[in-house]
Amino acid sequence: MGMNIGGGSGGGGRRHYRRANVMAEINVTPMVDVMLVLLIIFMVSAPLLTVGVPLDLPQTAAKSLDQDKEPLTLSVQLTGKVFLNNTEIPMNELVPKLTAVTQARGGLDERIFVRGDTKVDYGTVMRVMGRLSAAGFKRVALVTEVEQGN
Repeated sequence: MGMNIGGGSGGGGRRHYRRANVMAEINVTPMVDVMLVLLIIFMVSAPLLTVGVPLDLPQTAAKSLDQDKEPLTLSVQLTGKVFLNNTEIPMNELVPKLTAVTQARGGLDERIFVRGDTKVDYGTVMRVMGRLSAAGFKRVALVTEVEQGN
């Protein structure tokens, strides 16, 4: 390993220094590292963002439905409390609230989802279904969880 420091062909000549070439590439490694960290953070926090009424839903083998916009959901808790999306509504105010909401959202052609706890009284669910019928809903879907193996 030798190194030539001299001026080449004689002394007293002018020395020519080579400039280092400018690097024209962007180093993307730090950006990729940051993006992977953000991806992991969002993957962990996404399930925590689904806030709703805590229920123990029954299980079935039916397939799920595809939805474009946020659905109108009616939940019945084990204690008999009824929630429209995440807002608690007394049973006697259910029909006026539902008619007001459907008029604001564009009519009764919309599907409404009914979520009921596994151990809720059958009569309570049927009272809610009767109120839905009285409010004019014709497209009612019952929400369940996917059935686990035996």
